[in-house]
This record gives sequence, structure tokens and C-alpha cells, in this order.
Amino acid sequence: VQLQASGGGLVQAGGSLRLSCVASGRTFNTGTMAWFRRPPGKEREFVAATRGSISTNYADSVRGRFTISRDNAKNTVYLQMNSLKPEDTADYYCGATTSNLITSARRNPSNYDYWGQGTLVTVSS
Repeated sequence: VQLQASGGGLVQAGGSLRLSCVASGRTFNTGTMAWFRRPPGKEREFVAATRGSISTNYADSVRGRFTISRDNAKNTVYLQMNSLKPEDTADYYCGATTSNLITSARRNPSNYDYWGQGTLVTVSS
């Protein structure tokens, strides 16, 4: 199983980026897929998660600015990031599990079985 993340880059504050994460080797249509990030010098933190095709939840710091979505036909999860701030600068990682995680469990990275490589997002002020 592989998760391939892409879409990171350099953007000015207030700008937008869309991250993609394509899964191969296994489908996660009924499972949980998520985005985490690791800001420079900090611990990995939860960003957003989606279970199945309906249930989503977000970190307070990104709610209203970021949108997680998935295309099950393409086995892909996206993260649309709008109104970016310098504090959004981080390596972004996608995680996946075939489990239907409850909301609170989605924030725990240890509940994900598969991880993609990071994609760097840099937001300049």
C-alpha cells in the first residue's frame, strides 16, 4: 500500500493550495483518511479527517478555511486550503486506515495504518 501526497508549494498569505493524496494497493472507500501536519520545530498535529464520504472533522485552527474531500473512484483525498496564514507552514502528511474511526479517534495519528510522504507548504507573510 502506498499513499502519494502532492500539491505543496510556496504561497503568499491569503492564498490557496490544494493537496492531493492518492492511495494505491488498497481502497479506503469506507475507511478514514486524514491530513496531519508538522510545523517547523513542532510535533505532528491533526488537520482534518473524513470517514466514508460524508463525515468530516477539522482542527479548530483550520475550520472554515480548509476543506477535506475525497474521490472514492480515484482512491484520493484532497485538502483545499484557503486564506492561508504563515502559521500554516508545515510538512503535510496524509494518513489512511480501513477502520471507521469515531470523531475523537481521528485526531490520534497512531490510529492510522498507512502514511504518505510529506508535502511541504510554505506560506510567506
